[in-house]
Amino acid sequence: MTEGASRPSPPAESPYKSVGGLGRIANALRYSLRGLVQAVRVESAFRQELILAAVLVPAAVLLPLPALETVALIAAVMLVLIVELINSSIEAAIDRISFDHHRLSGRAKDLGSAAVFLALVLCAVTWVLVAGPALQALLA
Repeated sequence: MTEGASRPSPPAESPYKSVGGLGRIANALRYSLRGLVQAVRVESAFRQELILAAVLVPAAVLLPLPALETVALIAAVMLVLIVELINSSIEAAIDRISFDHHRLSGRAKDLGSAAVFLALVLCAVTWVLVAGPALQALLA
């Protein structure tokens, strides 16, 4: 290459990938909100967990607990929603590829389901261990 000549820029990873700036932030917010709306419309498990969150998050705030314990309760609930969204994404991608049964497709869906189950177990254990004593003290 001669001096002063510029190197050609490498091709973009994806023609749909944004480059940055405020536009990227606005697009990310729009896509995220669209994803949440789709999850509420299409995913019954997400709707059920959202109802659970609508009860548990205010309960966590109202319980007389230290701030970090309140955060732990809310985080456990939010983790369930996050993992459910990822599981729904996996299921949608698998179904987009094919509705035919394939052992790897089944494995991917089962692993996603197992992740949701573990998040629910973590949520339940967190609530029993953290909120349980506070609830017991309120009821005594």
